[in-house]
Amino acid sequence: MISIGDIYDKDVNFLFGSGASFGLLPTLQLQLQNGDGRYTLEELATKFEHDKDRRLIPLFMHYYNECIRPAEQLTIQTATATDKGRKVIDNYRTFLSTVLEMVKRRKALDRRCNVFTTNYDGCFPLVADELLKEGNTDFVLNDGARGFTRRILQASNFGSFLCQAGVFGRYQSSIPQINLIHLHGSVYWNKMHGAIQVRYDLSDRPALINADALAVLQQFSATLANPDATLADLRDPGFSDETLKDFWEKYEQAPIVNPTKWKFHETVYEEHYYQMLRLLSYELEKPNAVLVTFGFSFADEHILNLVMRSLSNPGLQVFVCCFSQTDYEAMHHKFKGNRNVKCLVLDDGVLDFSAFNEKVLTWPEAVGPATAVKAAAALPIPVPGAAAGGIPAADVASYLKDPA
Repeated sequence: MISIGDIYDKDVNFLFGSGASFGLLPTLQLQLQNGDGRYTLEELATKFEHDKDRRLIPLFMHYYNECIRPAEQLTIQTATATDKGRKVIDNYRTFLSTVLEMVKRRKALDRRCNVFTTNYDGCFPLVADELLKEGNTDFVLNDGARGFTRRILQASNFGSFLCQAGVFGRYQSSIPQINLIHLHGSVYWNKMHGAIQVRYDLSDRPALINADALAVLQQFSATLANPDATLADLRDPGFSDETLKDFWEKYEQAPIVNPTKWKFHETVYEEHYYQMLRLLSYELEKPNAVLVTFGFSFADEHILNLVMRSLSNPGLQVFVCCFSQTDYEAMHHKFKGNRNVKCLVLDDGVLDFSAFNEKVLTWPEAVGPATAVKAAAALPIPVPGAAAGGIPAADVASYLKDPA
């Protein structure tokens, strides 16, 4: 459990990955078999790129059609049209409400926190808009853009905040603010004269793939989603060179990170990407910094290395939320030896967004003693057994919960 009472007055940062929107939008996990496991999209794309495999561009056509285009067309109405989508939106709403209550308890001119995300969907701004429409909460969701008819994204805007003053200027207090920082880009971005424009109305944005091409791609996508299929079953759809070239030229203009090397194709987007990485690094170097990650696999090596370097800051505390026991073991191994990292996993069930809101990020009075969340510092676990000088098996559970 992460007690909000222990972190609300610190410099709090959240890092969200695709697991947060799972159920509404797909993750990069494919069903195609890869030995004992299954390929992720970035693994398969990296392999195809290395092998100069003709199936690389059809794979990105699948990625665009399954992940990017649905994010472009996302609205609150379409998101809540299904039970799964409604649950995802409710979880975003709960999280934002919790965080806003947290920052309200901070000092009058320091009511801010940062939400870094590698997701390029609009779940955060769409839900924030709904909260503001209700009129019960006054806050600012700062996406880093300024302007009126054309809103331009600038890194320096994340350092500003909105202040409310009394009639005679006798007091000042900042309006609660969440900085929303897209590390991997956003479907709402587009390049404009060497700058990044943020535009939330995408109703006039055309699709990059026409109906005929989608029909050809259908079997290819079905194989990627087939848990019984192997790489040998994934046949080249047979697109012409002209069709592939036409799609790729358009795709390279997309304001999102290319999953093969976690880089942008456009220089203006890449420059902003590295500016945001520097911002994350700066935030994690603060004396009382806190980083909470959820739904994030650390597949982006730039972010992983940045966090690893920041762990030399003795004042930094990192909480890594793990979806399952398998993920917990992987993260525990990744961060082993770092006392300021705690990997969290549920003893019973999976740590999805609902569990994160109900059992992990909570006020102290909201959770009873029955809550079973395993929190272990990322230290090497000795082999059980007194003869080997380790910990008796009966004591392993208590050791995990209290590594000190």
